[in-house]
Amino acid sequence: MAVAEIIGAAIGVVMLVIVAYILVGSVLTTTDVVLNAQKDSTLLQGARLGTRIEITSYGNSTIDPWLNFNVTNTGNEMITDFGHMDVFILTSSPIQHNIYETTYSGSTGKWTKIGIYSGPTLNDAEVIHPNQLDPGEKMWVCATYNNANLIKWFQITTGNGVNAQTTI
Repeated sequence: MAVAEIIGAAIGVVMLVIVAYILVGSVLTTTDVVLNAQKDSTLLQGARLGTRIEITSYGNSTIDPWLNFNVTNTGNEMITDFGHMDVFILTSSPIQHNIYETTYSGSTGKWTKIGIYSGPTLNDAEVIHPNQLDPGEKMWVCATYNNANLIKWFQITTGNGVNAQTTI
């Protein structure tokens, strides 16, 4: 009988070690996940606070349903994720949501960047970080909407939620 008690005690100790290992491992894993999530959230919030855009000029056709405008990066963060940027246009119909396309097709509900430039004209091509909207640079945007009605309002929103809007 003494051997059975020793074997039982050994199995109990092994079970306690396994349970302790699982508990400690899960606590460490949870702590790691929470810390990484807080770090990522802080980085995203910092990028959002440093992002600022401004619509500097615009024009639209009264015949064709397209809108051209310039967006200036007035913040201190580079804007690179154009695929997650949106343009919203309000005419006499409901607000239209325009999504990004890499090359201009003229499709309704799409917008594209025609060019990015660092000076007052399109001839002043960007030199640093091509195809990224660096602080101080301007991006020429063309958006196509449903009909040739007069535009009342439009807005461009970055992937991190910062927007610029204007009423016409």
